[in-house]
Amino acid sequence: MTDTCIQKSTVTEDDMKKISAFTRREMSADEVYTFNVDLCNNDVDRDFEKFSVKTLNQLAKLFVGKTGIFDHSMKANDQKARVYDAYVEKVPNRKTADGEDFYTLKAKAYMLNNEENKSLINEIDAGIKKEVSVSCSVNKSFCSICNADNRHGRCEHIKGRTYGGELCFNTLSDATDAYEFSFVAVPAQREAGITKSFFDLKERKMQDIIKTIASGDKLTLTKSEADKLYSYIEDLEDKAALGEEYKQKLSKEVVDLFKFAFPDMDVKLFSSVTAVMTTKELLGFRDGMKKNNAKSKIKPQLAAEANKRINDFSQFRI
Repeated sequence: MTDTCIQKSTVTEDDMKKISAFTRREMSADEVYTFNVDLCNNDVDRDFEKFSVKTLNQLAKLFVGKTGIFDHSMKANDQKARVYDAYVEKVPNRKTADGEDFYTLKAKAYMLNNEENKSLINEIDAGIKKEVSVSCSVNKSFCSICNADNRHGRCEHIKGRTYGGELCFNTLSDATDAYEFSFVAVPAQREAGITKSFFDLKERKMQDIIKTIASGDKLTLTKSEADKLYSYIEDLEDKAALGEEYKQKLSKEVVDLFKFAFPDMDVKLFSSVTAVMTTKELLGFRDGMKKNNAKSKIKPQLAAEANKRINDFSQFRI
């Protein structure tokens, strides 16, 4: 297997049949330019993530019919190619970083062989444009150390670090959709050139970013990721403000219960204690004092004894 991700291919009759499924008119082989693309594989990439072989097979079906663009742009003008076939192929005598047999997801794509695309075609033929990246969605992401699904929760392991001599990475599983492939300058996967752009992964992205910050590693964010991180921080600040307000009310309630139970004690001293207690500690203290007050029925010394009946034997008086 060569290092190139894109190779020119000869248009066959079978290719034209598959291509015709996406065209609005019958086209000749001279009107199209076809090339092969190594979309992604099951090796651990620069982001310390990998696809399972099962996921690669799922993506092979999902990528048929998807478009090829530049740098994951969502503009229609940047559409240049379309995938008309995809399949998974085992690479002989090759292992992944974690010791598995090496599999790669290959695709066949076509574009118009016209004057507008001449420059791009020449760059592909010259090996200038050869790195690609895919945009897709997966439902699960398993930690290689503890097998926790980081798409639906989180673990404390940081990708790229070693634990007990084992490298930590995430295995991406259960592909749900494929969106496009792009021509890029620096791909994440060294062989296939994949930079994964997962949709609907805000929470998971934030966890990855937070873990990277906590590890002290260098972190580069796109504008989109920075905007999401800012929104995430704002949301946390709002929740923190509400939590602090609740804690203050809870602290006052605990002080009032203490004042009721021990009227002779210094309330200011106890207030300084509640000020450093956590919300969980305050809740435990409040519930405990409520139960204790209910059992002992402690009352202030000057409380009126309205319900106490004094027996003065008046019923025997004439």
